Amino acid sequence: MRPALFWHIVSVEARKRMSYRADFWINSLGGIAVSLSVFWAITHAMFAASGQPRIGGYSASGMFLYYIFASLTSRVVQSNEAEGAASLDIYDGSLSRYLLYPVPYAVVKYAQQTGTLAPQMLQLVAFGIIAPLMMGIPEEIHITPGTIAMYIISLSLANLLHYLMLQPIQAVAFWADNVWSLMVAARFTTSLLGGLLLPLDLFPPWAHPWLDALPFAYLYSLPVRVLMGRASLGEWAAGLAIAAGWCVVMTLVLRWVWRRGDLQYTGVGI
Repeated sequence: MRPALFWHIVSVEARKRMSYRADFWINSLGGIAVSLSVFWAITHAMFAASGQPRIGGYSASGMFLYYIFASLTSRVVQSNEAEGAASLDIYDGSLSRYLLYPVPYAVVKYAQQTGTLAPQMLQLVAFGIIAPLMMGIPEEIHITPGTIAMYIISLSLANLLHYLMLQPIQAVAFWADNVWSLMVAARFTTSLLGGLLLPLDLFPPWAHPWLDALPFAYLYSLPVRVLMGRASLGEWAAGLAIAAGWCVVMTLVLRWVWRRGDLQYTGVGI
């Protein structure tokens, strides 16, 4: 796909998502308010139960800020509005029109997903600036222009990795009528092992080598730790290399699954 065509699809999708501004801000503010309440309750319960001033190197305010950044990051990495689109296209026959395109289906859908990120990026920037200003930045957190730049790079790769991880799962729709349960299992696994539900620093030491080898830590944990200044330049570079390697692996898996599934597809429906 030519870059100009890719960014044209991105632009069209972004304008569609930002058409209803009032609805966007109402949902954003409501969702953030609920999330903040849940994060505060979790953080308060954790520190009250432990009786310690720090857990896993985080103070109470630092842990609370971690959850805020992780939640905002997940909105960009997951792109929920486009999640399940491929399986639905296969199920209802909408895939047929994409087969006529001169570019691969996965590339077109990724361009569309990138366009849907406009609202999430706006939330990330707005609330990512407001939260530290309102709360203050704890002493164990060091946010600098350098960590922000590293975070943006990590976030871009995390979004691509998450997309490539879910596409083979959605392609199971070639053989099954419903892949919803697989998507739920994938979301729980990535959230738990990726550091969204719990910072990976709190996992036992024996689990860290496994977490570093798996792709999940590079979806949420690495970008947030980099942003907060809790990952060195070497750790960041190594994390990017591992994440890029998993992107290659998942691309090969997707191509293999798609070729086999394409033979099963019947263009019936819309």
